[in-house]
Amino acid sequence: MRTILVVGGGQSGLQLALGLLAEGYGVTLVSPAGAEEVRSGGVTSTQCLFGPALRRERRHGLAFWDDRAPLVRGVGVHVADPGGGSAGAPARGPAARAGGRGTVPAASWVGRLDEPAQSVDQRLKLSAWLDLFVRRGGRHVRRRIGAAELERLAADRDHDLVVVAAGRGELAGVFPRDTRRPAFDAPQRTLALAYVTGAHPHPSGPILGRSAVPGEGEVFTLPTYSLAGACDAVMVEAVPGGPMDRVLPAGAPGEEVLDSLLDVLRRSAPWEHERFARARLADPRAALRDAYAPVVREPVARFSNGALALGMADAVVANDPITAQGANMASLCADVYRRAIVDHGTRPFDEAFMRSAFAAYWRQARQVTAWSRVMLSGPPHVWELFGLASRHQGTADRFANSFSDPSGLIDWFLHPERAMEYADAVRGATAARRSSLSGPPRTPAAYRRGPDPRPVRSSHAPIS
Repeated sequence: MRTILVVGGGQSGLQLALGLLAEGYGVTLVSPAGAEEVRSGGVTSTQCLFGPALRRERRHGLAFWDDRAPLVRGVGVHVADPGGGSAGAPARGPAARAGGRGTVPAASWVGRLDEPAQSVDQRLKLSAWLDLFVRRGGRHVRRRIGAAELERLAADRDHDLVVVAAGRGELAGVFPRDTRRPAFDAPQRTLALAYVTGAHPHPSGPILGRSAVPGEGEVFTLPTYSLAGACDAVMVEAVPGGPMDRVLPAGAPGEEVLDSLLDVLRRSAPWEHERFARARLADPRAALRDAYAPVVREPVARFSNGALALGMADAVVANDPITAQGANMASLCADVYRRAIVDHGTRPFDEAFMRSAFAAYWRQARQVTAWSRVMLSGPPHVWELFGLASRHQGTADRFANSFSDPSGLIDWFLHPERAMEYADAVRGATAARRSSLSGPPRTPAAYRRGPDPRPVRSSHAPIS
């Protein structure tokens, strides 16, 4: 039996470990906490899994919350007026006195998802998966290890392959930064999030909401399932030092984090503040502040003793959560690596194998890295496309379904010239359709030469 050591018990590490167990491998998982500690600990993120990732979990018998977690049926975008008001609704009253915005965004639309998405608090998910891993015969070693111990583990002969899925912490440092890829030297956003109860439902239904404030940051909201049952998550991504960035002391209690979130919503996204004004923390540890610099690292760690380790998911490709892809990419990476390991058979897991496995993942992950960079910088063509989506449902739906499959974004969203070509094509087709609909009336079928039993009706549906 081939044996695999997985370091890290997050979405990618546990999904890979469980998948390899099912394939007949001996798997050891090293992580610092047991299942009950994970469940009773603090939140680590918000996440929303889209169609492909949910299908993977269902195929492998890991989707335990389908009958409880609310379905997310769309992606909504609100765009605030950078001038402080909104189209047709300038800031008035308390919002104006605080430098805030009007109660209506400058642009607003919802794209419909072809497959519903779902959000489950990772404290629930990962604790359940860890229990399942042990029940299925996996070996769990509860220990926090550093680089020196990782080097020793990679060198011993107890494991055929060592995979590091420990996220963005200390162990990520054993993988050198990939100097061929653009990188940030500092966080591009400071993050604050909370799981809450008491929020009003979104007026557009159960959607992932994104309120963009040009030059300042973003607000994300979504229905989710947590320790308290069905609830809502709210997250602020603030440009560091900007008006949406609230400086809090290290270790600030959750209630203080939530108060700062609500203050940002009141000033920068009052249409969301109306929903969350009476929100309360879903549990005492349901809030988090964080910041990290997005980075792409080399996938192979080479130690001084000659041993190797393979990095996966956030350990080697850490994107800003602005595109809500973190858990989805972790799921994808686990699937790609599992297939690569199984297909490799009994051959040695050498550096060539490791680089090949990562390359298969990077072919898709690079689309998300490029998308994240575009969304962080907010170039003019993005705002142009957002404006187009408010008038063209097809564009809104296309953007929404890019969260499930980002691979098509290069054709119309990521590059300014292609974006403008797409927008021109949509406007041209819309104008032609309107012209066709407003043209001279057709001769009624009864007066045409020859029989025509078909009813006469327009072939064009109105644009929604």
